[in-house]
Amino acid sequence: MSDALTVGGMIVFAALLQSAVFSSLEVFGGTPDLLLVTLLGIALLRGSVTGAVAGFVGGLVLDIANMGTIGVSSLLLTVAGYWAGRYGETTGRDRTHAPFLAVVVLTVLTAVGGLALHYMLGEDVSARRALFDTLLPTLGLNLIIAAPVFALCRRLLDRSGARTVHEVRVLG
Repeated sequence: MSDALTVGGMIVFAALLQSAVFSSLEVFGGTPDLLLVTLLGIALLRGSVTGAVAGFVGGLVLDIANMGTIGVSSLLLTVAGYWAGRYGETTGRDRTHAPFLAVVVLTVLTAVGGLALHYMLGEDVSARRALFDTLLPTLGLNLIIAAPVFALCRRLLDRSGARTVHEVRVLG
């Protein structure tokens, strides 16, 4: 129970901080995505199910706080949390490059997925702005905040006393 409260608190705090502070912080045309990076840290440490649930909750809090289209961020972050959790389960979360690779891949995929979802919903979106003007600065900012966020996630989740999900061994 302590682990669930720790994960829930981390996700809600990151979502509120993302909505209140980081969404208005623009550096070189991009904004750091604290919620995504925090979610990836949790998913790599706790697995795919925890990552998916945390992504859904974080996306829902973010959508409600921003008064955006309910469910878009939830869907994107649920899939991102699940994939990051599976990556952590199948390749070993103790590899030093795993968090940074997850940040790069999932930052790009959430940008493309968000663009596709908004387009399918009939909202005005600019592919040039989403994929070319803001993606590289956002990716760089996410990589800058990745190390301290992952260290904080590891410290908080190790303190909660729950066990880490073990690697999945691929057969065949």
